[in-house]
Amino acid sequence: MTVRRAEERDLATVEALTRAAYAYYVPLLGREPLPMTEDYRPRIAAGEVWLLEESGDAIGLIVLETNGKSLTIFSVAVLPERQSAGLGRGLLAFAEEEARRRGFTALHLYTNTMMTRNIAIYRRYGFEETGRSPNEKRPGWARVDMEKALVATEDRRSA
Repeated sequence: MTVRRAEERDLATVEALTRAAYAYYVPLLGREPLPMTEDYRPRIAAGEVWLLEESGDAIGLIVLETNGKSLTIFSVAVLPERQSAGLGRGLLAFAEEEARRRGFTALHLYTNTMMTRNIAIYRRYGFEETGRSPNEKRPGWARVDMEKALVATEDRRSA
């Protein structure tokens, strides 16, 4: 398996993979989650979208945005038939290493308060809740902000 930056030619793949991965949440939320409605063209152009591929086929993706002093995960998506196989954890590990490579000391993300399955996954991976607030992009929805403090590579070796 490899992770590579998405290119303009990957737009349809990014959109389809995202729609498939987040379809589970539509009945729960009563409408499509933000990643399903996102315009990925500018994100791809900015180098924020990374594809996880196996034998040349996209099976997952992660969207990483730089926000001041941190790297923020906007979306993690894995094809439904490949979920529960550790691919999401692998993408989170990739994000962590990418954050370290860029010199960040923390990795952030946010998710919908109703996405309890995702919140549990992020907690197991070491993210801690830092707050809850109304989602300014979706009136009536609330978001959970989470953060994982990153230990420098040298510090991990000596621990």
